[in-house]
Amino acid sequence: MKYPSFKDLILFENDDYIVVNKPPFVASLDERGGSGEVNILRLAKQYSSDAQVCHRLDKETSGAIIIAKHPDAYRHVSMQFERRKVNKVYHAVVDGQFVFNDLFVDLPILNDGNKNVTIDRQEGKRAETYFNSIKYYKHYTLVECKPVTGRMHQIRIHLATQRASICGDIMYRGKPVYLSNLKKGYRIAKDDEEQPIMKRFALHAKHLVFKGMDDQDIVIEAPYPKDFATLIKLLDKFDS
Repeated sequence: MKYPSFKDLILFENDDYIVVNKPPFVASLDERGGSGEVNILRLAKQYSSDAQVCHRLDKETSGAIIIAKHPDAYRHVSMQFERRKVNKVYHAVVDGQFVFNDLFVDLPILNDGNKNVTIDRQEGKRAETYFNSIKYYKHYTLVECKPVTGRMHQIRIHLATQRASICGDIMYRGKPVYLSNLKKGYRIAKDDEEQPIMKRFALHAKHLVFKGMDDQDIVIEAPYPKDFATLIKLLDKFDS
């Protein structure tokens, strides 16, 4: 896989923070068992030696991620995450038509530490997400997701509990989107196997607001990466 240059990912930078638009399939941090794969933390440290990644996105999730350039900046943003003061907005494409109007999902999540996450009312930790439908297609919905808490797989599993699995999210029963699903009469050559429009689940960290060291708001907007933008374009063309 060809890795982008770190500079090209930067959405915002000052003396304390860098915010990058994380590409899909790049991990936020070193993964357990350190496979030596390139990740955002390693790229950031090459750019700024004391860099620390302040929160993580799933490997397949694209979008805005905050990096602190020094320990005080890291502490300052960590406190905001702890106090639920960082405003995070994600976009997801889900399978089916759903009218979410400030739908509030507060189902506790249990993480058994093995990348397995379940809803567990007894043992689970508090998890809260708001959902709003942004755009309706014939067979899909573009959904705005606002997590209040930051549990692993939170948006993905909360949507799945509403039978609104994210497209391509196999773990939570989401089906990939193929052009043949959208385009009438679409034919693929006999010996070819059709590839999904997105080779991952359709989730992107779109918008982020946090306070800088001067307590002024830093507002970030992360454009869709190519695969997500292509999916939206094809839905607009063939499924609206």
